[in-house]
Amino acid sequence: MQNSQLDGPGLDRTGLDGAGLDRTGAGAGIDHPMVARASELTKSYGSGPTSVRALDGVSLGLRRGEFTAIMGPSGSGKSTLMHIMAGLDTVTSGEVWLGDTNITALGDAELTLLRRRRVGFVFQSFNLVPTLDVRANILLAYELDGRRPTSEEQAWIDQLISTLGLGDRMKHRPHELSGGQQQRVAIARALGTRPDLVFADEPTGNLDSRTSREVLGLLSEASTRFGQSIAMVTHDPIAASYADRIVFLVDGRIVEDRAKSTPEEISSYMLGIERAR
Repeated sequence: MQNSQLDGPGLDRTGLDGAGLDRTGAGAGIDHPMVARASELTKSYGSGPTSVRALDGVSLGLRRGEFTAIMGPSGSGKSTLMHIMAGLDTVTSGEVWLGDTNITALGDAELTLLRRRRVGFVFQSFNLVPTLDVRANILLAYELDGRRPTSEEQAWIDQLISTLGLGDRMKHRPHELSGGQQQRVAIARALGTRPDLVFADEPTGNLDSRTSREVLGLLSEASTRFGQSIAMVTHDPIAASYADRIVFLVDGRIVEDRAKSTPEEISSYMLGIERAR
């Protein structure tokens, strides 16, 4: 059953361009289904003849309650795009919005606060604090924010712990958990503050195939059951097949934006990209 408190607005694409970007006045208080969006992003490293353009005019909107996979060959700019949209890296030109907040020109302190309260992260390497037990890792964002969860927030965290099967692991430290259990803790931590958007960077890269399927199923359920917006960077066609939408980048540009696809369809498209390069 859908959790009504977490349901996002409908996914009406009226007023959006092909990349899902709101062209009707991004950030101007207009009611739209976007949880985050980027407009004409460019990112260059270095200068002169040795400079590298990682992103080249990328515009992308991430819809509320949708699971989006970002794919592309090595060096295509997918991780750079994620880092910029998450406020972890700066742009050379263009703008990035999280909800109605333009994060492009925010200072470090403001970005840190915004990420802590409105963005969740799930990394390939789990990034759990080794000296903290499972409960303390899950509650870390609240601890860093200098507060305890409200009763409503605690009820949500308890629901996550139950859904993720972590109830009997609360006193364990990361080294006492399997890789899949550690990633479940990372997912609980990422979802614990009910962030606007969760970024997942190759979240199954260090997991075996069975555990990978479990983790991907949990991310998919977080989107479909709880209305959570997720953007996942991956090179794995099987992982991408769990997403509602797949965005392909090549040489810093979006070349395809498609709906849910099978692993075979995704593999075929990726092979075509490699052959064309």
